[in-house]
Amino acid sequence: MTPTDDITEPRVEEHPERPKYRAVLGVLVAVALLGAVIYFGIRSRVAEAKTLARATEQSAVPIVNVIHPKRGAPTSEIVLPGGAQAFVDAPIYARTNGYLKKWYFDIGARVKQGQLLAEIETPEVDQQLEQARSELETAKANLNLAMTTADRWKKLLEEDSVSKQETDQAVSNLQAQKATVASNAANVHRLEELQSFEKVYAPFDGIITARNTDVGALINAGAATTPGRELFHLAAIHTVRVYVSVPEVYSRAGIPGAIATLTLDEFPGQVFRGTLARNANTIDPISRTLLVEVDVDNPAGQLLPGAYTSVHLKLPERTRSVTIPANTLLFRAEGLRVGVVKNNHVALIPAKIGRDYGDTVEVLSGLQPADAIIVDPSDSLINGAEVQVRDR
Repeated sequence: MTPTDDITEPRVEEHPERPKYRAVLGVLVAVALLGAVIYFGIRSRVAEAKTLARATEQSAVPIVNVIHPKRGAPTSEIVLPGGAQAFVDAPIYARTNGYLKKWYFDIGARVKQGQLLAEIETPEVDQQLEQARSELETAKANLNLAMTTADRWKKLLEEDSVSKQETDQAVSNLQAQKATVASNAANVHRLEELQSFEKVYAPFDGIITARNTDVGALINAGAATTPGRELFHLAAIHTVRVYVSVPEVYSRAGIPGAIATLTLDEFPGQVFRGTLARNANTIDPISRTLLVEVDVDNPAGQLLPGAYTSVHLKLPERTRSVTIPANTLLFRAEGLRVGVVKNNHVALIPAKIGRDYGDTVEVLSGLQPADAIIVDPSDSLINGAEVQVRDR
């Protein structure tokens, strides 16, 4: 046995309240842990619920693509289609009946005013004129006899050799014979005028554009009896009228006296100058255009009636505009609208359209280059609706 075997550690006796304290402490720790687990669990669920609600709200707001209008170049000129017409264009009809004896000019011929175009044989008119002249001579002879008789009866009345009644009858017969002579003279003059229409003359300087008759053809007087069968068609093209329909938004370009230029595909690189002679002074309610006439000098005859032309009109002042894609337009009952995003809300802006370029259109008013306009807007888009702009 070693000396240390006899040495024993003193025994410490445990306090009777300590195990009870440890048990309470353990319960408190467990409750605290449970409370922490419940708190953090509830907090996590509340956060997830808020996140879900926010995501739901955000998903309910439509996402849109936007684009900014492009600033259009100041408009100083517009190009519009026009149709050329002869300055004077007239069908030439016969004014008497008969048969065509001879014609002197065919299509394409240039004629002067008063130049003989054709001759018509009028045998019936010639016979009627001879008869009328004979009747006029007879009436004149009767008139001379009536004058002699009336003078004789007046002298006899002065001598009381005849009654006043007989003298009045002689004077009345004289007046009737004078009226007969005047009537026959007027008939002769009428037939002489018809006979003068045997020769058809050009009423103005121009070009024969159509000849619708030939030697031996039956000719009827006037246009009513044979519509569309004029003898000739004559056009004066020393000056050409070009008619242009100017859109209402550019009607200021149709001021009389302004200068216009014309180009034609058949004359590449060549420019013709004209003057705005007049306009219709009214907007067509169907096409919403102003009809304008441009007169162009054509001494060489290069411009032909019926030709298609491009008319360049200068605007009196600049028109500031922007261009936008055509797929940004909304067609509504109240008019054309464009959706603009302002503070994540939609504003439907009225847009006044100028020229249509196909994929893009010109907007004359209502939009600014800084506006964010919606691309491919939904038909159900309403004013004030909340939207999200897609990040690009």
